[in-house]
Amino acid sequence: MIFGFPQTYPPDTVERELPDLAAALAAGGPRFAELDAVLARRRAQLAPLVTSSHDQAFLDRCDEAIRIAYARLARRHGSWGEDFHAYHNEVHILEILGERIDRLIAARGVEALSLRDWAALGLFAAFHDLRQREAPCYEAGVGANERASLEEAFRLLDRVGFSTSTDADLHHALDLMIGGSTFDARPSANGDPFNAAEIVQSGGALAAKLAGKLDKHRPGWRDEPLLMHAHALALIAADIDTANVAEPFARFAASAVNLCREREMLCLRSLDSRESAQPVLGFLTDGQDRFFFDLHRFNSDLGRATFQQAKTANAEPLRSLGLGLRARIAMRGRPTSGQQVLDAFGDALAGIV
Repeated sequence: MIFGFPQTYPPDTVERELPDLAAALAAGGPRFAELDAVLARRRAQLAPLVTSSHDQAFLDRCDEAIRIAYARLARRHGSWGEDFHAYHNEVHILEILGERIDRLIAARGVEALSLRDWAALGLFAAFHDLRQREAPCYEAGVGANERASLEEAFRLLDRVGFSTSTDADLHHALDLMIGGSTFDARPSANGDPFNAAEIVQSGGALAAKLAGKLDKHRPGWRDEPLLMHAHALALIAADIDTANVAEPFARFAASAVNLCREREMLCLRSLDSRESAQPVLGFLTDGQDRFFFDLHRFNSDLGRATFQQAKTANAEPLRSLGLGLRARIAMRGRPTSGQQVLDAFGDALAGIV
């Protein structure tokens, strides 16, 4: 690893249950249909860049790794398992791997990046949130979930036939992309327990500070072409990870609800309980405003060119949604549960879209 972290996250039960493509396909069966459609569409988009059977074999290995990762996340935290995370599940892979990368290609054309760069972004989509239940551990600004996901990603690359010698570009890129996707991983000042959904609104992605981290921990990295290129890809990866701010507004609002649901689940608060009312209200009002207007920035030229205009168009609807939610809460009285706040949020959203 570029930052020299000790490898401390061995395979878990899900990784052992789904070690390869055969096991993943047996577990998923027809539930791979949506992913398969995305992968087929991407092959068609990348066709102009494929010039040899070697390129075809390269993409085959990437697709194999993506399918295995998809099955593992679906089993750990998605619709195939028993620890459902409303935001960090297999649908998040599809969001990034599918429409968001589609939008990058539409904005600048498939020739904007190399075949291997597009493949690296696809692998990032599948790998970066593989692990979501690691105990807090902060190293060079990189969170424990990201470190565990990266270790599993490297094992997956090895499993499908990539090597650190012939595919160093992929390893370097994923190292910085997954690490750079960390949101502010510092411990909470008030001692609250770590919450992977909460920190999405606590600070910007590490990618914005990644060059400084590399200056400190890897002096001379600017003289290493592989690392310079990996850094550039890490900025794009951070942008597609947070491009929910540029989704059609109803979808952007739905992502906020999913993050909110996941946050309350991780805090062990029932949405039907009184204790969830104020946290949900704060997350969907001040929290959303702070992330959208104060914390979030696109880091790459490609990200800005692709997503900034759509994000700007969402600014006024977001302000209106916050005002509408607050007005409904004021009229209806102090909320008695988080679910009541979510219902009011849905009513306010319907009034906008």
